[in-house]
Amino acid sequence: MFRRFSAAFLIVAMLFVIGCAAHVHQVGKGAQGSSVTEARQWYIVWGLVPINNADTNAMAGGAADYEITTSITPVDFIINAIGSYVTIHARTVTVRK
Repeated sequence: MFRRFSAAFLIVAMLFVIGCAAHVHQVGKGAQGSSVTEARQWYIVWGLVPINNADTNAMAGGAADYEITTSITPVDFIINAIGSYVTIHARTVTVRK
């Protein structure tokens, strides 16, 4: 019984880890320093309609070389789990200069 529960728990845990994805975009030579700016992008209708605009150009502050990462963080996962009942989803946008 314990082995079946352990196996089922491991499979479910792996599904959660597999679902986490990050998209990384390099602009110019990529991040050259340690400056980090984060913003949360909000969506309704299960991610189809953006509510706000996380402007990466403004977040970069005129830098020529930076890196943009969009991902679902653990906080976003909690927001999405609760907000999915009313079709609200979130994603974190990070700019490293």
